[in-house]
Amino acid sequence: MIIGVPAPDPRRRLRRVPLPRLLDAALDRLVVPGYSRLGYLARAAGWSALPPDALAGRTVAVTGASGGLGEATAAGLVALGAEVELVVRDRGRGEAARARLLEARPGARVTVACCDLADLDDVRRYAADARDRLLALHGLVHNAGVLPAERTETAAGHELCLATHVLGPFLLTRELLPLLRAGSPPDRPGSPARVVFVSSGGMYTASLRTDDPEFREGRYSGGAAYARTKRMQVVLAELLADDLAAAGVAVHSMHPGWADTPGVAGSLPGFHRFTGPLLRTVEQGADTAVWLQAAREPGRCSGVFWHDRVPRPTHYLPRGEEPPEERAALWALCVDATAA
Repeated sequence: MIIGVPAPDPRRRLRRVPLPRLLDAALDRLVVPGYSRLGYLARAAGWSALPPDALAGRTVAVTGASGGLGEATAAGLVALGAEVELVVRDRGRGEAARARLLEARPGARVTVACCDLADLDDVRRYAADARDRLLALHGLVHNAGVLPAERTETAAGHELCLATHVLGPFLLTRELLPLLRAGSPPDRPGSPARVVFVSSGGMYTASLRTDDPEFREGRYSGGAAYARTKRMQVVLAELLADDLAAAGVAVHSMHPGWADTPGVAGSLPGFHRFTGPLLRTVEQGADTAVWLQAAREPGRCSGVFWHDRVPRPTHYLPRGEEPPEERAALWALCVDATAA
């Protein structure tokens, strides 16, 4: 699924000092040092700055952009010259986020559009509106997320995490494909439109559960549902990478590490209190999502899982890779659930 990840340019190594690969991998596997702000600071010391106009002329939509990682992602994209559409459930919160972005970057091009990713009919409505308004879409960041305290179903009968993290993003990507295709002109093969799923390191704790995707069996846990659907996102990104290759669209997934967001504070108060001093800022957590939209390397490959600008394994345990039949079952689930 990983194709064409380029080797580092040796000339770059003269201008920066990247973290040694084995040390970087060790930080990642030890979790706390790799996922915390310590890992970010250690790695970022060796990064080259992106050109300030890296995204000039490009339009990127970010879901869940009224605060937290979504707003920080939008801010990073705007700083690189992108026109950004904030896709939010609450227009008031979205307009407040837009005002903060424009205060920091007067003259930036930022629009607000309402869409509830858990409501598939609303996804179709928003996508139709976007197709009418926009000429092309060069990036799509699936950031919207939920962590429910109890099992909740949408009006269509889907478990809320599954609908928000998997079904809604799958449908939105497909509905926006004409715009993404227009943002991937064949005469610029190194600059495709890019779809990015903001997953979570918690997906490592979950397997792909296509036998009970709606979490109807056993005792429901919001944390478990979150981890399961974040695992689904990573697999879905790989499947979409294959599906959209002919359209010239690149698809990636990433995880932000442990970031200090309102969602973490509200949904995981114990974790937030315990790890508070180690948590990343939202800007640090959003860095890789922004980088994936702007840097050259992720434009030359597709279907890769990233953390702190480096491809990461999707499994750490032996024989953890999902069997082909389970991957096919996830694709069938998404197709069947989102059929009009």
